[in-house]
Amino acid sequence: MRCAGSVEIVNKHGNPEEQESPPEARTLAPKRSGEADPSILSAAITVATVVLLISIGLVVFEADLHLLMAGALLIVSVSAMSFARRTPEDIVRAMAQGIWEAKGALVIFVLIGALIAALMASGTVATLIDAGLRLIQPGWFLPAALVLCCLMSIATGTAWGTAGTAGVVLMGIGAASGLPLPLVAGVVVSGACFGDKMSPISDTTNLAAMAARTGLYQHIRSMLMTTGPTFVLVLIAYGLAGRHFGAKVIPADDVQVFSDAIGATYVLGWVTLLPLAVMVGLSLLRVDARMSMAVTILVAGGVAMLVQHVAVGDWLQALWRPAGVDTGVEVLDGLFGRGGVTSMWWTLMLSLEALALGGVLSRFGYVRVLIHGMLGAIRRVGSLVSATIIGALLCNIGMGEAYMSIILGGQLFREKYEEMGIDSAVLSRSLEEGATLTTPLIPWTTAGIFFAATLGVPTLNFLPYAWLNLLNPLVGIAFAYLGWGLWRRRKTPLNAMA
Repeated sequence: MRCAGSVEIVNKHGNPEEQESPPEARTLAPKRSGEADPSILSAAITVATVVLLISIGLVVFEADLHLLMAGALLIVSVSAMSFARRTPEDIVRAMAQGIWEAKGALVIFVLIGALIAALMASGTVATLIDAGLRLIQPGWFLPAALVLCCLMSIATGTAWGTAGTAGVVLMGIGAASGLPLPLVAGVVVSGACFGDKMSPISDTTNLAAMAARTGLYQHIRSMLMTTGPTFVLVLIAYGLAGRHFGAKVIPADDVQVFSDAIGATYVLGWVTLLPLAVMVGLSLLRVDARMSMAVTILVAGGVAMLVQHVAVGDWLQALWRPAGVDTGVEVLDGLFGRGGVTSMWWTLMLSLEALALGGVLSRFGYVRVLIHGMLGAIRRVGSLVSATIIGALLCNIGMGEAYMSIILGGQLFREKYEEMGIDSAVLSRSLEEGATLTTPLIPWTTAGIFFAATLGVPTLNFLPYAWLNLLNPLVGIAFAYLGWGLWRRRKTPLNAMA
């Protein structure tokens, strides 16, 4: 448990540890005379109003999420002054403390943008795409497509970019091979979301770790305990499905167009995979996420200059804002032009607003009151994990965005996990299983709309075939009830039945 006057940060191994709060945060004493926690009714009304504001704003008016978050901050601030009897100074300090507690994750968001640009400039992503397309064989098209999408989304940290490039190519190949398009689309969505969920440079991966206040690599290791077995099952299932439906010989021309465009733009070869190998190696050694990203950026810079012959000035500019790439293929241009620090402003600003909102909700008792009122009856770990995953799914259905589902889920459930002695990495993985994996399966979410438009298959048509997205949350719930893959705080395995 955290003691008063301290906050949780990430240590050199990517795990939480204690650190003294800033002076302005330490001035937040427990409760002074005249101050009180809000009632269950007022807390419920406040949170429900915030959820309705964001849901209606996104779904009905298609308003910008940042503007809606600012409105949510205003609502919660007025509520805190009215129901919790707090002053404006108290509210500002609570916002500052909420942001301060996740300062390490905010630095990671900036590094992610630079790292993606560095991997693009070094040719790492180009080599992965080219190799994947050349290795695909007709009899193993579906499992090979799954692995290709997984590798690409892990390397780039984006499910959307994977679907918009490799996914488009695979849909064309699948159609020419005589496979059902909804099945191929389901494979693409499964692979893209797996990598997006597991990649250390994915925004949702870092957001979930930040929301649960756990270390990045601890979060990823926790996800492997449920996602790893699920991936193996899904890989086998797609292999059997491919054999069942059969496939004609894949037309070489479809692959060659992309391979020629990539080969004309980048120098390809194993040396371009060096940055990725360095990042994986440092991750296995449990080097601090920020340090491993910084080292990988430097290694990728060396490869870009020595192998791709990128000028130093151009490489530095790309880290900030890439100038763009002209391969002659539009979908490839969109992918290889990604990255840069400026590409993370949207996520970074949203995170700052969400952290400030969480600071007010948590510090002034809203979360505590709701947890005791709504989750007080939960006594089993299986029930808690189920509530987390289902709650994130319902947030996706209501608000149409995985970002807000992860953020609100972390704020609502974090204290309950602490109370039951469950490691926060179990919370972070449950948030991803309920939010990241389900958002592409809901037709009115931004992800559902994007995948349907990009792959040319309606959401409800590919939904039955996105087996990893469907199975992983169920595996997470089943493991929780069986007591498998659960950690006590400080990573002691739970031996008792959940």
